[in-house]
Amino acid sequence: MKPTRFETAIALIDKKNSEDENTYQVAELEYPKELLYSQRMTRKLLRFEPNASKALQIAARAQHICRWKIQRNEYPMDRVGYLKWRETLKKMHAVITGEILQQVDFDVQFIDRVQKIILKKLIKKNEESQTLEDTICLVFLDYYFDEFAAKHADEKVIDILQKTWVKMSKKGHEAALRITFSEKGLALVKQAIS
Repeated sequence: MKPTRFETAIALIDKKNSEDENTYQVAELEYPKELLYSQRMTRKLLRFEPNASKALQIAARAQHICRWKIQRNEYPMDRVGYLKWRETLKKMHAVITGEILQQVDFDVQFIDRVQKIILKKLIKKNEESQTLEDTICLVFLDYYFDEFAAKHADEKVIDILQKTWVKMSKKGHEAALRITFSEKGLALVKQAIS
């Protein structure tokens, strides 16, 4: 049976992300970092929002597409540099995803919708952009938080948690509180949101 346009788009996103030379280890297996991240995004999205539209599913899968191509150190190592880097990345993710969707014959309106979700336009007002933001935060908290917390001072971790919490919806908060954190991680989360 011929794959659908949606399945082909997901496969092409995965193909791009499998080119990541940065690896991440899980249960003694090495994975291309962004491929693993994108698959975690899909799993978390479908658990969090089982009725997610195809546009939102594609946006979640492509949220970090080819992220390694623009390094953080190409921008000043301050808050302004960080925000500029993030903005440039979002635009690149949206462009690459748009090219893939064009390649598999999605129409302009669909492509535009996916790109707006990736760019997180009208977050808090656009439900799909907010769901993507919640999913990003949940993936961070579930898969990367303990590792992040181990590398940074508690004050910085609490600050990041508070910034993460503000970006999330009430439904996102409820899902976050169901995550199984380490003892230290849970203590930091409680401090951050109290």
